[in-house]
Amino acid sequence: HVWRLGLLFLVSFLGIMLLYKVPSVVFFMFLNTLTPKFYVALTGTSSLISGLILIFEWWYFRKYGTSFIEQVSVSHLRPLLGGVDNNSSNNSNSSNGDSDSNRQSVSECKVWRNPLNLFRGAEYNRYTWVTGREPLTYYDMNLSAQDHQTFFTCDSDHLRPADAIMQKAWRERNPQARISAAHEALEINEIRSRVEVPLIASSTIWEIKLLPKCATAYILLAEEEATTIAEAEKLFKQALKAGDGCYRRSQQLQHHGSQYEAQHRRDTNVLVYIKRRLAMCARRLGRTREAVKMMRDLMKEFPLLSMFNIHENLLEALLELQAYADVQAVLAKYDDISLPKSATICYTAALLKARAVSDKFSPEAASRRGLSTAEMNAVEAIHRAVEFNPHVPKYLLEMKSLILPPEHILKRGDSEAIAYAFFHLAHWKRVEGALNLLHCTWEGTFRMIPYPLEKGHLFYPYPICTETADRELLPSFHEVSVYPKKELPFFILFTAGLCSFTAMLALLTHQFPELMGVFAKAMSDIFCSAEFRDWNCKSIFMRVEDELEIPPAPQSQHFQN
Repeated sequence: HVWRLGLLFLVSFLGIMLLYKVPSVVFFMFLNTLTPKFYVALTGTSSLISGLILIFEWWYFRKYGTSFIEQVSVSHLRPLLGGVDNNSSNNSNSSNGDSDSNRQSVSECKVWRNPLNLFRGAEYNRYTWVTGREPLTYYDMNLSAQDHQTFFTCDSDHLRPADAIMQKAWRERNPQARISAAHEALEINEIRSRVEVPLIASSTIWEIKLLPKCATAYILLAEEEATTIAEAEKLFKQALKAGDGCYRRSQQLQHHGSQYEAQHRRDTNVLVYIKRRLAMCARRLGRTREAVKMMRDLMKEFPLLSMFNIHENLLEALLELQAYADVQAVLAKYDDISLPKSATICYTAALLKARAVSDKFSPEAASRRGLSTAEMNAVEAIHRAVEFNPHVPKYLLEMKSLILPPEHILKRGDSEAIAYAFFHLAHWKRVEGALNLLHCTWEGTFRMIPYPLEKGHLFYPYPICTETADRELLPSFHEVSVYPKKELPFFILFTAGLCSFTAMLALLTHQFPELMGVFAKAMSDIFCSAEFRDWNCKSIFMRVEDELEIPPAPQSQHFQN
């Protein structure tokens, strides 16, 4: 509230001056009596305060992408100064007209599960042990907890004790508490229910019945407790054995009611998740062909479950095998105008077209003879990919450092660019000349879309909300890429100029006090208006008349009348 106190003091001072009719010349005369030391202290203090404000403004702008003074002015001063009410009837028509664009912006700012997300225990936690940094944000892990509750739980979990424990485990924030709950769920399944069967009157025979294993408990242990990919794969294989049995039982009962249908849906999600993660384990351990086969079989068995985006895992594995014909076949199926796009689809299509011409491409030769048809197609594909996600080229060209990708991404945002480049940079390096072609042509995209927030070329306008969402998804030690690049706010430039100007005045006043004193008096004389000068002259003449006792001049009869 310092600015409020300053504003109140300024208003009070001006009010007192107007109330008592104190001329400004008195104020300037007071300034003329001050010593140079006062001006040194004044300018030095002003320079220090403006410098501190500049540092804070720069830090706030780098972290939140906006000016603190501007934000406070808009949110607090504008209502006090009579700002326009957004809910007024005059703006109702315009807000109704913009509803479609707002819905589009909201849909584009939806956060998606990263199809290539890493393993927490075997990869994310190892990074934390080595560097001491947390690669995942609380917002990202909270979204993962919501996904687990959606995919791995249902309303009938209370009927099975192990599933009831896991339902609570997915809501736990403490990783150790989740792991302990998973072990507890597995221990419950080891309890044997005994049923008495009276076969002989003098004895009793106990029939041993084992409860089914809890597949979701194995999933949690594989994701968070396993410290290597090999350990995670073993746990996922145990989860597959338990999950497959639950899936087959629920498949037979799915038509007996809504409760059984919900169980079957949950068991289906669990089985698909396990098989997908097993394929990713095989890909991490170097068994790429096995991983490709598992992904293809999974897509054939569950063709309607597109929410896991398994085709993006398949594209990455096929690129590792350099099976470019198979990659083109997958793109022909999923790079459709009716399907949602992704950086993986757009940049993989650009890579395939660049591969046909990149080995012989030369910027000098292209400028002399022009681009061929194949080169033009490759450049257009790169422009299309860059328009969809303009953050990717800086990571592929190694102009920005990579970090571990988050568990959730925002399409067309910096988080998606990190997730794509983390796995696909090696594929671009493998194609000779592909990065050179990208380096020479990617910036040409911005000439076609000078105002990307208002109008796009092949896609919708670039959403405004990507920066805010990416700052929530990405760790604080990463510098978030912003598009389009924002200009420095006015208040940063203003405080920088004010700090430099006052520092220069303080230095000059300290080095040349007499000269600056003369300059200050000259400036005070310049700021005095003609009215104030007349008032000053009249006061001097009155004082001279009083000292010399000069009688007043006689007035004429006409003036007296």
